[in-house]
Amino acid sequence: MTETVQLRVPDLGDFEDVEIIEVFVAVGDTIAVEDPLITIETDKASIDVPAEVAGKIVSLSVDVGSKVSTGNILAEITPSAVPDKLHDEAQVITPSEIEAVVAGVTSKAGSDATYSAKLLVIGSGPGGYTAAFRAADLGVDVIMVERWPVIGGVCLNVGCIPSKALLHAAKVIDEAEAMAAHGVTFGKPKIDGEKLRDWKNEVVGKLTSGLQTMAKQRKVKVITGVAKFESTNRVRLDNDETIDFEYCIIAAGSKPVMLPGLPDDPRIVDSTGALELTPIPKKMLVVGGGIIGLEMACVYAALGADVSVVELADSLMPGTDPDLLRPFMKIIKKRYDAIMVSTKVTGMRATVPGIEVSFEGDKAPSVGVYDRVLVAIGRRANGGTLDAEKAGVAVDQRGIIEVDKQMRTNVPHIFAIGDLAGGPMLAHKASHEAKVAAEVVAGKKSYFDARTIPSVAYTDPEIAWVGLTELEAKAQGIDYEKAQFPWAASGRALALGRSEGFTKLLFDKKTGRVLGGAVVGQSAGDLIAEIGLAIEMDADAADISLTIHPHPTLSETIAFASEAFEGTLTDLYMPK
Repeated sequence: MTETVQLRVPDLGDFEDVEIIEVFVAVGDTIAVEDPLITIETDKASIDVPAEVAGKIVSLSVDVGSKVSTGNILAEITPSAVPDKLHDEAQVITPSEIEAVVAGVTSKAGSDATYSAKLLVIGSGPGGYTAAFRAADLGVDVIMVERWPVIGGVCLNVGCIPSKALLHAAKVIDEAEAMAAHGVTFGKPKIDGEKLRDWKNEVVGKLTSGLQTMAKQRKVKVITGVAKFESTNRVRLDNDETIDFEYCIIAAGSKPVMLPGLPDDPRIVDSTGALELTPIPKKMLVVGGGIIGLEMACVYAALGADVSVVELADSLMPGTDPDLLRPFMKIIKKRYDAIMVSTKVTGMRATVPGIEVSFEGDKAPSVGVYDRVLVAIGRRANGGTLDAEKAGVAVDQRGIIEVDKQMRTNVPHIFAIGDLAGGPMLAHKASHEAKVAAEVVAGKKSYFDARTIPSVAYTDPEIAWVGLTELEAKAQGIDYEKAQFPWAASGRALALGRSEGFTKLLFDKKTGRVLGGAVVGQSAGDLIAEIGLAIEMDADAADISLTIHPHPTLSETIAFASEAFEGTLTDLYMPK
């Protein structure tokens, strides 16, 4: 009779009653020494338990979800070759060997690497540097790889920050012009594109310099290069250097999507090129009526360009509640040459006079000629650019990497955050995901459990929303009630000469709890945070209305909207 051998859980130190999250073998399987049997989930890491004997599995004592401790029987095996000494007891593993198991890295794998660290962060945008800095603050050894010479990613270098600097300039120009109607007249502004660009770059430079300093203070090693996975625990840079890691957080972001078949011409730009302001065009077309395209349209219109916007959908900012767009549309119709919705761009041709663009749509011209064309039709996640499949990480056709609430990918020691982790491509979302991933790496039980994520269009006027929208509420059949306060009744808005906006709140009809909200008007992006907090804290209308808001401010319009729901509003006659 052939003798069988029991395979047991090895000594893993203080770990007890740890859960099995994956079983790699079944009865009848033939396995080799070091083949993985199971994966267990500890507070610190996911650990593969290998086979110490080769042979055929004759019985299996555990399943996914089972909890095991040191010495528990996993399986019985008929050995293919009986070793000199068999262990009926748990295999003894040294502390150093345990570290190697937890890390998923053998000493052999790390010996020839150029660099090694407990945590590798790929990308240094708001998600990447937040993850690196938080992990470092928790005592984790961190390497951060960035493809650009400075850290900060798209948002800081060619996105959120420089665009907001230019939007501020646009706001000053527009407000100066508007004051003429109130008796204060300024001369026509003289635009020095080079100086304006230098100022924008100065703002960016101060922030990137600050990040570099903080990286040094935290002893985060920053390496310039493009990283691609070589295995589950190693990446190779484009200079052929290698980095071994125990954990990895992928924060590689996204890139602009361009229309296929466009001519190679410097007059056709993406959002990055639009920030250069060289030169300011006389006639400009923005392809794409989303937030990015409309923000840059605001900038160039204020700087003196004749701007046209084309959008394939039947409205600008597709998916946004229609009432939020009405004040915005009322203003930009006066400022822009043309707004073409339900219109398709069918072709572009580079000519000496400009970029000749052909259209297809009921209210669109057949052809238009423009000095500059900005293509802003969306962004694509960079998940497919990392050779992630070599690490076993699943990436879908859109470049998105699916993650759980701890930001883990299907490979437990590799995390993904930000644009390539799915959901809205927003810097503030990436930052919150980053802290979760960093804390999980450091052994904390953190989860991404945000109830809502605010969205802001920094257009003129600004449009911001958070939580449930009316379109979503109707689609889900939710019994809600809307309360809206017009800024035409706000003393502060009237004093600013910006009475076109409003504040809207959605409440649960039965409980009065805040479900969502939106603000249209000046500083909407700042005001929306209060509504987001109300949703996170399960606040109801009374919680907001009974909080004393300063007067006269735009913030009190949130309280007024709550009072409108309750029927207690006195600043406007709105009987319930």
